[in-house]
Amino acid sequence: MLDRITGMRVFARAASAGSLSAAARHLGMSPAMATKHVDALESRLGVKLFHRSTRRLTLTEAGGQYLEACQRILPEIDEIEASVASQRVEASGLLRMNVPLSFGTRYIAPLIPDFSRRNPAVKVELGLTDSRIDLLDGGWDLAVRIGWLEDSPLQARRLADCPLLICAAPRYLDERGVPRSVADLAQHNCLGYSLSSLASGTLWAFGRNGDVRVAVSGDLIANNGEALLAAAIGGQGIVYQPQFIVAPALRSGELVALELDHPCVGLGGIHVVYPPDRRPPAKVRVMIDYLVEAIGERQPWTRE
Repeated sequence: MLDRITGMRVFARAASAGSLSAAARHLGMSPAMATKHVDALESRLGVKLFHRSTRRLTLTEAGGQYLEACQRILPEIDEIEASVASQRVEASGLLRMNVPLSFGTRYIAPLIPDFSRRNPAVKVELGLTDSRIDLLDGGWDLAVRIGWLEDSPLQARRLADCPLLICAAPRYLDERGVPRSVADLAQHNCLGYSLSSLASGTLWAFGRNGDVRVAVSGDLIANNGEALLAAAIGGQGIVYQPQFIVAPALRSGELVALELDHPCVGLGGIHVVYPPDRRPPAKVRVMIDYLVEAIGERQPWTRE
């Protein structure tokens, strides 16, 4: 019995090429075998699919309907087969991964040895920057993004929430007092993050939607959260940074979280983003799955 799917491929190719011989050449079979496949289809369906002439094949009405179905079904079959077959493909090659500086240093870089032991054929290039890069133009395979995702063709997997926390060192609070409201921040030294409109050197946002805006000022603005953290631990001022940056200092007692009259704003989440391929390469898939397990499920900054 002839294979039905092969028959569908022969039929669809013959319909587009206008002849069975052209379909046979494309599919690597003899014209006689191509004819047998189409004859078997017509016999199974009980209808004629082609009007045959010595010059060219033309579709019957039933053939036109069947061609539409083939054009829908065959790509789906190809995709399913490719998806299943790709599970056997070992992840390999250079994986270029772009991550924010502080998050990458603290939580991504320590994971690479274990990832490499699990995936020895993958070589990782880790790009660390707090500047927003163009994933596609830069040739990156994936990136970790912190904050609200912009409209883009990139695909994304959410790893974790990313709340901001407002903190200060006990020494600073002893000297300057403890603010109780967002309005009190006007009397304090607020250390600003130059890459965020939510916690800049001049304006901090509060409330679940960030709709409570408070003018602030301070004697330090930096484009890196670790620098602001160090200054805050040293007693220089109040810092408004993501939980993953300040959590260890809160656990150690070097910083104290402040409770004001409006909640801290959220940053929208931590995501891994990657190009919009229908089926990402194996090296990308294994890294995404690893990050979901190691970051998304464990959230290491919340652990002792």
